[in-house]
Amino acid sequence: MHDDSSIARLAAILREETERSRPGERLPSSREIMRRHGVGPVTVSRAIAQLAAEGRVVTRPGAGVFVAPARRPVAETPDLSWQTVALGDRVVDDSATASLLAQPPDGVVPLTGGYLNPELRPVKALAAAAARAVRRPETWSMPPLNGLPELRRWFATEVGGAVTQNDVLVVSGGQSALTLAFRALAAPGSPILVETPTYPGALAAARAAGLRASAVPIDRDGVLPTCWRRRSR
Repeated sequence: MHDDSSIARLAAILREETERSRPGERLPSSREIMRRHGVGPVTVSRAIAQLAAEGRVVTRPGAGVFVAPARRPVAETPDLSWQTVALGDRVVDDSATASLLAQPPDGVVPLTGGYLNPELRPVKALAAAAARAVRRPETWSMPPLNGLPELRRWFATEVGGAVTQNDVLVVSGGQSALTLAFRALAAPGSPILVETPTYPGALAAARAAGLRASAVPIDRDGVLPTCWRRRSR
């Protein structure tokens, strides 16, 4: 088990240690940190990820965690005017959303809530299917981390081509999928580009993975502004 206070305390201790160390100096191994401070591996991993997100340490798979090089002062003030796209005052038209939340008139069956109307819900069939499912022994077992083989095989068949079940991962939900993708594709401390405005859950998943999100504005057509493209080259 771990909690945010344990992570914060360990991060503070390691932060002080990096301030006393020279750039490029290796921090103690995760096992040594666990022994010294009596914490678990998850606490160590998240504390290091927090320091990596702050730019204080650099993780090198198979080598360890090292104090990051000293940051050089920026010679000129960066142009942050593009942030007004995401942070500036805007008038948001919420009429479409408000109409979805309004009580439907008599005789209208809404299909926007994610749950079937009771009149359309096949209660008996759902109850029979659930009863069959709970009688299966594997129902009470922990599923594989990459998803049930039968379900992965089905998705692979639907996609077709050269895709096999080994190319398919099934996760418990959208947020879990984002976290899994971030942890698999980028090391803690790596920068990633996110469009603005974006899904807040994606930013939360990126922070949890120790990544540094950099906002990139887009216009209403989903195209990067020409000035940003020119600066990014």
